[in-house]
Amino acid sequence: MHFEKSYFYEDILNMKILGIDPGFERIGIAVIEKTEKTKDVLVYSNCFKTSAKIPFHERLTAIGNEVERVIKKYKPNALAIEKLYFTTNQKTVMGVSEARGVIVYSASRNGLEIFEYTPPQIKVAVTGYGKADKRMVMDMVPKLINIDNTIGSDDELDAIAIGLTALASERFSTAL
Repeated sequence: MHFEKSYFYEDILNMKILGIDPGFERIGIAVIEKTEKTKDVLVYSNCFKTSAKIPFHERLTAIGNEVERVIKKYKPNALAIEKLYFTTNQKTVMGVSEARGVIVYSASRNGLEIFEYTPPQIKVAVTGYGKADKRMVMDMVPKLINIDNTIGSDDELDAIAIGLTALASERFSTAL
């Protein structure tokens, strides 16, 4: 069996991943760089917030502008983003879907390869267990990556976990 590999796999040691935990009120953002060291390096992370006091379309514009700013400043090769799971709150799902669309559009427009992962895929990549709870993920992330600053929110930590998932998945794929 032959596995086709995209340009993304060509130079795994010089790769930067933009990991995003999508939302419209709070967006976790992380840039992770693969190095020759034993652990990957967290280049940047933040929890970007929008205000409920501004119209929704302005919130989407702010999200797009922030993603563009991070892409231009850190020059990642790829976007890793969480796939949505349906919840009972349809209004929230629709808003997050729209924000996610803005994020994917910005990444695509800037030539980034896009990787999408479900919450169980992220949990498996980070903890080895697809039904891990939030605490298990929070405990494992600092063991997998050098973090020099304090992580201020779960959204930021989730973005780091999503980026790590992409690096783990691509490391595995290169062995095929």
